[in-house]
Formats: sequence, C-alpha cells, structure tokens
Amino acid sequence: MPEQSASEATARVTVSRTSEQDSHQRQVIVKVDGVKKAELLFGDSVTVPLTPGHHKVEVDNTWNWKTVEFDAAPGEHVKFRTVNKTGHWGWFLLSAIGVGLIFVSIEREN
Repeated sequence: MPEQSASEATARVTVSRTSEQDSHQRQVIVKVDGVKKAELLFGDSVTVPLTPGHHKVEVDNTWNWKTVEFDAAPGEHVKFRTVNKTGHWGWFLLSAIGVGLIFVSIEREN
C-alpha cells in the first residue's frame, strides 16, 4: 500500500469575508467544530487544517449565527464565503442612530 503524504492525509477549510454585498460592519467569529479559529473583518479569510471526515463551521457576528455541516475528503480544500448583511431597515438605522440589525450568512463556494 503506498504511503500518503501529509497534504493528502489532511483536508482544509477556508472561510472568507470578501463579498461586495458585505456591510463592512462588525466582526464575524469563525468556529470550526466548536473551537474559535478567527475573527474576520471585511477582506479577511482563515484556513484551518482538518482531519478528513464530518465537520461543522459556525459564523457568528454576535447578533446572530449560522452553522453549516460538511464532509471533507483527504486532500480536499473546502471553501465557504460569509457575508454580514443589513436587514430591511438596517442602513437607515445605522445612519440614523448608529445601530442596526446585521445578519450573517455562509455559503459554500465551488
């Protein structure tokens, strides 16, 4: 049986915050399998090595959070994009009183 290199035996997950739809407000906390890995500001990303198998990524902007589950194969690089978006009245509230609801989302990239 051939030996696997370290890069073939592990997987990776990257979470980026680069969407032009992002409000550029608040940080987004990224947890992988329940462990905090980063706080992303707009333009940031984080890559985390994983053992192959089933995993969870949670993004949390301290107002709300989303969790996605996924399977990673050996050597696979799974990529997600997170976005902080204002609600329906969000921009009005942000400009009027400096506070508004911002909702976080996460979706898998191809």
